[in-house]
Amino acid sequence: MAAGWDVDLVCAGYKGAPRQDVIDGINIQRHGHWTVANFTLPPVVRRLLKTHSYDLLVEDINKIPFYTPLYRGDIPLVAIVPHLFGTTVYRETNPLTATYVFGAESLIPRIYKDVDFEVISPSTRDDLIGRGMDGSRIRTIFCGLDHEKFTLPEPPPRSETPLVVSWSRLRRYKSIDVAIRAFDIIQREMPAARMLVIGRGPDESRLRKLTRKLGLQDKVEFRGFMPWQELVTTLHRCHVFLNPSPKEGWGLTVVEANQCGLPVVASDRPGLKDSVKDGVTGALVPYGDHGAFAAEAVKILRDPELFRQRSEAAREWAGTFSWPRCVAESLELFGEVVSRGGRKAAS
Repeated sequence: MAAGWDVDLVCAGYKGAPRQDVIDGINIQRHGHWTVANFTLPPVVRRLLKTHSYDLLVEDINKIPFYTPLYRGDIPLVAIVPHLFGTTVYRETNPLTATYVFGAESLIPRIYKDVDFEVISPSTRDDLIGRGMDGSRIRTIFCGLDHEKFTLPEPPPRSETPLVVSWSRLRRYKSIDVAIRAFDIIQREMPAARMLVIGRGPDESRLRKLTRKLGLQDKVEFRGFMPWQELVTTLHRCHVFLNPSPKEGWGLTVVEANQCGLPVVASDRPGLKDSVKDGVTGALVPYGDHGAFAAEAVKILRDPELFRQRSEAAREWAGTFSWPRCVAESLELFGEVVSRGGRKAAS
């Protein structure tokens, strides 16, 4: 790689992907499916550790850990954590599966107690500390943003009618139903308002039923997956983005919407309270309170000057996030961990 590291990446496979690949100098091995990655990938990593010499092992803990401290030997390790489910998983899946995920996460403090962590928000850092992890070994490194992808040289004008959007994977725990209930209040106060739901996922049928139950089928449009250019153009047409999730690692869609000049009304919950500047780039409201979501959205929709101020602040805020900065800070952490062999630095 350009930074001077030789990288082997072990990850889950997907339809049409080759078992082995090289992309941007990274040697990729794909095995199994993401649903069973915690079973199929550790044996591959163990084999590589026996046959190759590595300076550093990096594990991405995305909900279910791979427990690499149990077989890494003396190799320094950095665990990258976007966020953990915690009890939120019980909102998404059946009790048996949820308990399995919750239990897998609960072992992290015991197994990773001597490991250095990279997290993407103060909320995730606080979560790990709350679980008993050593805060001195947790480094917060914010994600970057593909500014060019969300910037149009000639953006379209905003919709002539109030246009609300929720953009997310359509999964039950994302709580898009709260946004739809909020819009029900919004359209009663502003009958010309319309709503777009962008994204796809297993919760779509339930959300469509709710839309019909509320009599909003002519005012709420489910757009599904949208090609990138169409998505960005659509976001530039909207006026406010509703993100009702109960927990995020950071809230990347928040700053992506901000880059399109969209103020965001979001739950005052982990991750989102880091990515939304309350009263500046949008507003934070209690999780699940669709009335509060509606009230804050209506404020923005009814006040062109408030929209302008928050739209400009949103773009300015989004402009502070850079992938080169994220890479540089991550490489600095990696170098520090390698230099001390993964052990805790002397105080």
